[in-house]
Amino acid sequence: MVIEVIGGLLTNSLALLSDAGHMLSDALSLGVALLAFTLGEKAVNQRKTFGYKRFEILAAVLNGVMLILIAIFIFYKAIPRFISPPQVASTGMLAVASVGLLINVLVAWIMFRGGDVEENLNMRGAYLHVISDMLGSVGAIIAALAIIFFGWGWADPLASVIIALLVLRSGYYVTKSGLHVLMQGTPPNVDMDHVIRTIQSTKGIDSFHNLHVWSITSGLNVLSCHAVVGDQMSIGEGAALLRQMEHNLAHHNIHHTTIQLETPSHQCKRELGLVSTEGTFLD
Repeated sequence: MVIEVIGGLLTNSLALLSDAGHMLSDALSLGVALLAFTLGEKAVNQRKTFGYKRFEILAAVLNGVMLILIAIFIFYKAIPRFISPPQVASTGMLAVASVGLLINVLVAWIMFRGGDVEENLNMRGAYLHVISDMLGSVGAIIAALAIIFFGWGWADPLASVIIALLVLRSGYYVTKSGLHVLMQGTPPNVDMDHVIRTIQSTKGIDSFHNLHVWSITSGLNVLSCHAVVGDQMSIGEGAALLRQMEHNLAHHNIHHTTIQLETPSHQCKRELGLVSTEGTFLD
């Protein structure tokens, strides 16, 4: 990042400065990601019964918003350069962009080999930072070659706009995914139709309601619901039923299950307003 800032100022290249700005967000996102993983390992307590795992999602949203802001700033700086392209030291621009590309390839390889960049939202956000920055370095190299061989001065602001589009795309998807978790949306790796059929097909369950499925953080999906069972079911039979449901739901990426068993008489009282309840789903 420091090399690209110095190189961008010396060569008057917006593409290099844009890539440096993206690298700054990379450094911050990786630092926040590391802090999130560290805090996520802290033990649960009475004030944080799920621990600090949700901090990973907050870090992902922060990274996404930073990317969007950086993209908007690059657009703002690039527009005047299309109207009046400045002189750019293209040879120095090519050398600096090549160094940036090599560094980004190395970092991307380390992260892909050692981290969960598919399922973990926080890790994927940091990884997307590096991948889009790597593509940004490629764009800067192509722009430098275009200036050297064809004298296309507008290639530099064009490369910066392409970098900004890559940054904006990454920021949008990471922010969208993080906000979906914070809004307690259904996890993308959970098929609600399969979950419903699994509960309905469990022997001993007459009906169910108040079904909710959400994520605490990446890789920790939670389900809660009320299940109606027969009046004569014993405590031992209820415990066996719960174990069976937990086992079956685990095959649908449900990692933490809370199921309240109740009898038809209890459900009738709830429907009559004698038992308080929250907003229901599939009543």
